[in-house]
Amino acid sequence: MKNPFVLSPKVDKELFCDRESELQDLLSIVTNGANATLISPRRMGKTGLIYRLFDEIKDQKMDIDTFYVDIYATQNTEDFVTAFAEAIVEAYQKKIPVLKKLLKAIGGMKPTLSFDKLTGSPELSLSFNSDDEKLTTLKNIFNFLENHDKPVIVAFDEFQQIREYKGVYMEAVLRTHIQMLKNVNFIFCGSRRHMMIDMFINARKPFYCSTMPVNLGKIDVDKYSEFINRLFESNGKAIESEAVEFILDFTRCHTFYTQSLCNFIFQNSKRNITLADARNLAAQLLSLNETIFLQYRSLLTTQQWNFLKAIAKEGSVLQPMSSKFLSKYSIGTPANSQRLLSSLIEKDLILDEISINKSEYFVYDVFFSRWLENN
Repeated sequence: MKNPFVLSPKVDKELFCDRESELQDLLSIVTNGANATLISPRRMGKTGLIYRLFDEIKDQKMDIDTFYVDIYATQNTEDFVTAFAEAIVEAYQKKIPVLKKLLKAIGGMKPTLSFDKLTGSPELSLSFNSDDEKLTTLKNIFNFLENHDKPVIVAFDEFQQIREYKGVYMEAVLRTHIQMLKNVNFIFCGSRRHMMIDMFINARKPFYCSTMPVNLGKIDVDKYSEFINRLFESNGKAIESEAVEFILDFTRCHTFYTQSLCNFIFQNSKRNITLADARNLAAQLLSLNETIFLQYRSLLTTQQWNFLKAIAKEGSVLQPMSSKFLSKYSIGTPANSQRLLSSLIEKDLILDEISINKSEYFVYDVFFSRWLENN
């Protein structure tokens, strides 16, 4: 029996939970001539929502071409340009005339198109002799999309990565090109909230007020409960309501961790799943990940490790500089707590969620947090 709790971001519509409001917001923005910014913590479902959006555009038979460009692993301008071009090649892999137009558009850089012997998929190789050639190629790609015979939507995932590039102010370069385009709209996705907000809200930055923001939070508990029950029952298994409540509480309704635990429970359970089954399998899943969790220990100082444990044992912390929290976990001074907090946020080990009324801090990896509570 196929597991319905898919961990890949590409899923069929019936296996995709909710996000209807965010989907309609994005669809409205990018099909009405505007650009969007999509910000959320890692593993909350940004990529899945983008693919769901692209599928919706196809389902509604909109005559729009869509491209997903993941720049998380890029380190410089060359990587960015190559990733951008490869995304277009992948999307048009069965449209050879369009690929030839692309090659012609960037022909000055001697692009080479080959085909994988096993899969038949096209592979693009670009050769650059200077930074000027990289920027020229980038300009040519934008020109190719602008002159395309259909409207275009491009989603850049982990967009804050461009701030890591050396030698070129990529925000200014991209903004210069993007603001001139009429045939292309963009979705800028990012998981480092502080950096993304600075890029799009700071009046001194090139992308200031150039997009419509869409926030991606946690899925409503009732909707997620209905979704979990439906997928278990439609695939021949029954799950107690108390077990579903435990799953959502244990995973804090964080999309990736909820999907992962449901996937594990479905894989390792019989036809009837009780609360005890869910608890036991959650413990097994943490045990399987223990080696990974212990690796964090070797990367942190003793103070950082103890601070993480303190946050985990509290579940969440509203006032990490308060005397009560400092004394309870022997952290020291408020200044020391602030220093530890900042360093662990920078390492993506602590997540800070900010609302109108409060700032709240969690261990970023939910399973790691649950493991720390008991170790």
